[in-house]
Amino acid sequence: MSLFNDRADAGKKLAKKLSEYANRSDVIILALPRGGVPVAFEVAKELNVKMDVFIVRKLGVPGNEELAMGAIASDNTRVLNEDVIRSFQIPQSVIDEVAVNELRELERRERLYRGNRPKPDISGSTVILIDDGLATGATMRAAAAAVKTKNPAKIVIAVPTAASDTCSAFENEVDKTICVATPEPFYGVGAWYEDFSQTTDKEVCELLNKAAKIKPK
Repeated sequence: MSLFNDRADAGKKLAKKLSEYANRSDVIILALPRGGVPVAFEVAKELNVKMDVFIVRKLGVPGNEELAMGAIASDNTRVLNEDVIRSFQIPQSVIDEVAVNELRELERRERLYRGNRPKPDISGSTVILIDDGLATGATMRAAAAAVKTKNPAKIVIAVPTAASDTCSAFENEVDKTICVATPEPFYGVGAWYEDFSQTTDKEVCELLNKAAKIKPK
């Protein structure tokens, strides 16, 4: 049984759990594209707070790309999974090669989504990281680690749905974790959406342009 009609509906439900952050100029929502953007937009609109994107690319193990040996985020911030690297004995040269390829795609998305808008200064801000859900949490983990390097006041992770153990694991990594629903068994993020069709680059750009007009009081 679906918990959410679509990502917009999930965003409205998530916003109710984040009401303490409404109308605050020191709060910024960073959405993980693409699926996190329509969720985050509804939250930003409901709370009347700033919103932008934070792009993260997984560094997959060559030949087993679904397995993350790390991730790369905006500004070339790199987060590595040392256990995976040791286990597969992955040399630094291979990590660098994969990172270069993923950085190219990351930069393409930055140009496409951001256009002429400058990257937000998040130093001293309360940052709310939003995606449409968490399964393993690898991408969100990389995003949180990268955001930490930019000296925010607080980091909050907020998602409509997540695997229970993944949601719990983040409690020791950030200041606050909000998961609207942690169904068991989890199956996967898409299982809890009536409509989980892929978010397009065009939709991301349109929502970011709308979000740019939100002016916190």
